[in-house]
Amino acid sequence: MKISGSIVALVTPMHSDGAVDWESLRKLVNWHVEQGTDAIVAVGTTGESATLGFEEHDLVIREVISAAAGRVPVIAGTGANSTDEAIRITRGAKADGADACLLVTPYYNKPTQEGLYQHHLAIAKAVDIPQILYNVPGRTACDMLPETVERLSAVPNIIGIKEATGNLERVREIRQRCGEDFLIYSGDDATATEAMLQGACGDISVTANVVPAQMAAMCKAAIAGDAETARKLNAEIEALHRDLFVESNPIPVKWALYEMGLIGSGIRLPLTILSEPAQERLTPVLRACGLIK
Repeated sequence: MKISGSIVALVTPMHSDGAVDWESLRKLVNWHVEQGTDAIVAVGTTGESATLGFEEHDLVIREVISAAAGRVPVIAGTGANSTDEAIRITRGAKADGADACLLVTPYYNKPTQEGLYQHHLAIAKAVDIPQILYNVPGRTACDMLPETVERLSAVPNIIGIKEATGNLERVREIRQRCGEDFLIYSGDDATATEAMLQGACGDISVTANVVPAQMAAMCKAAIAGDAETARKLNAEIEALHRDLFVESNPIPVKWALYEMGLIGSGIRLPLTILSEPAQERLTPVLRACGLIK
């Protein structure tokens, strides 16, 4: 199964005390299915994976898979900066029925390119499930270079990469090195349209949390090569691509969803609720997109 299109990097709804809001999580999954989202990432970095405990991490993935009920694929975020931990979480996701796993490069410990290769190779060998690499050096202080991606693309169950540098030349180089069968997903909403017009097969998106139908339509057009339609649709929401990152993700997108009445206000320290100056910047954009009154 090829997973493509608009893939939401789903937030993890929380109550004001930080406890996971299971009812809102199920409602979000149903809403995304109804709105045309093509697939869901559960407990990616937008889902606050860094502050969920081990059991919570497993439970959120399990709940999303249950709520999706086979209607859309579920990609489990199972990356960690400990190889053993990533293997444990990935095994759990496979046991729970995830369609694939998304593994962010190890953060903080800054491995070498050889270390990155060995880390992802060990996980791929340990767990027989389709695995997607995730490169986001702006958050991890670790950049997986195209030559390392090329080495890992030879591993049978490493099927693709979420490339979140926003560098379109990087997308082109990975495609050239890894061939047409290796899946490339944009991880940068601002450049996702152009990445898909250049051959990326989808967008693992923060913006899709708030405008799922629009993102699904844009991705469909871009993947089909309809540049005019894709760019027109993208222009209608490009301010969201910018201002949903006015503070560290997922602070702004969780606040936007709260203002839309879809989730509670909860977020876990060290992240905090969106500051008033940032709220003043994001509010008119949400209004312009018809998301709040």
